[in-house]
Amino acid sequence: MTSHTAHAVRVACIGECMVELSPAENGLFKQAFAGDTLNTAIYIARTAAHAIDTSYITAIGKDSFSDRMIDFFQRENINCQWISRLPEKVPGLYAIELDAYGERSFSYWRNDSAARALFSHGLTPAQRSELAESFDLYYLSGISLAILDEVSRELLKKTLTRARERGAKVAFDSNYRPRLWSSREQAQSVTSEFLALTDIALVTFDDEQALFGDQSITDTRNRLSSIPEVVIKQGGDGCSIIVNQALSFVPATVVSQIVDTTSAGDSFNGGYLARRMSGDAPETAAAFAHRLAASVIQYKGAIIPKSVTSRLLEQTQPC
Repeated sequence: MTSHTAHAVRVACIGECMVELSPAENGLFKQAFAGDTLNTAIYIARTAAHAIDTSYITAIGKDSFSDRMIDFFQRENINCQWISRLPEKVPGLYAIELDAYGERSFSYWRNDSAARALFSHGLTPAQRSELAESFDLYYLSGISLAILDEVSRELLKKTLTRARERGAKVAFDSNYRPRLWSSREQAQSVTSEFLALTDIALVTFDDEQALFGDQSITDTRNRLSSIPEVVIKQGGDGCSIIVNQALSFVPATVVSQIVDTTSAGDSFNGGYLARRMSGDAPETAAAFAHRLAASVIQYKGAIIPKSVTSRLLEQTQPC
């Protein structure tokens, strides 16, 4: 999967970044920025160094929070060329709460977020056409789809179809969040439509079980048999990889103490795609992705210190 062109491999991550409020001391909240596809974009950019040009495709407002988002993205070496700024919109927001047992719950304010209008009001027809021609790999998730209306999803589907016709790849994580869909049936239908456009599926078995009723890895494997490359994440057990119907299993990296599982799957996806687009075999890429995810869950929050990812890269043999 290594690019044979002179330029860096170009990856587009499509989705939503939100303002995050998480509990701090004395009843205060800490403000940060987060989103599943953004997390993946950051870990691609960090672990691929300059071998991959990582862009984030989203819409935000023209408010001060949106300005700070752009600053944050740029500090993480994310290309912001494709971010639409909508003056009448603002980013979505969510707050994390912890109960007496440390379990997390979330409250969301995102029904009118700018990202929902990315394809309907953000990107012009000319920009959508250029988007379809500009990248080697497109990454999105079930959350990316859930926040878009039907017309916007059709525009996204046309963009991805055109991209694949010229040889680009699409990577997709179903990342099922029931509260974002009007019904399970709607989520099944839309997810299936985009799985049909997928070249690399990065799914979590728990999500596939909840969304499609899969009872075993074999069920998931059979249902996704038309996709050339499938990674089925199984939490602390590891992952199953099916490439052209050949099955392999890569165990997870053992962690003695888990602090926060936020972004475990997102970081795995980022590490896996970065290594695959750099030329690693699927099993080698998955082993690296497991090590990255194991580092992430030992820290609070979705994005770990840069020094941690730097140490991990130093310990990784070049492909």
